[in-house]
Amino acid sequence: MRVLVVEPECRPEVKEIDDSLSAMQEIVGGYIQAVHLDDLDDSVVLVCNEEGKFMNLPANRGLRDKNGQMYDIVCGTFFLCGVPPDSDHFTGLTPEQIERYRERFYTPEMFWGMDGHIVCLPLEVD
Repeated sequence: MRVLVVEPECRPEVKEIDDSLSAMQEIVGGYIQAVHLDDLDDSVVLVCNEEGKFMNLPANRGLRDKNGQMYDIVCGTFFLCGVPPDSDHFTGLTPEQIERYRERFYTPEMFWGMDGHIVCLPLEVD
């Protein structure tokens, strides 16, 4: 299935992976967790390492609500894939979904704690 893989400090990359739990776990480096992105398409989920924060994986991208306010940070490599309604299986992304999410997660981000707040800055990469 065709997914969009997002690694820390890198631009998103389209990859073909097997539709298997082991292939998904290999990408995220452990147990998987599917996260619905509230402000975006309900037929797409972000799949990350369930224990990424506890494992001190590197901060990757901020998740934002429809107003652009950051509500969480994904740690470690994650990927985006399709999730049809009323199904317990993931599917590949459509070309339109790939472009939408490639644009959304295109710029890598860096995070700092400052005065009790988290500051997020874009990271320029080649």
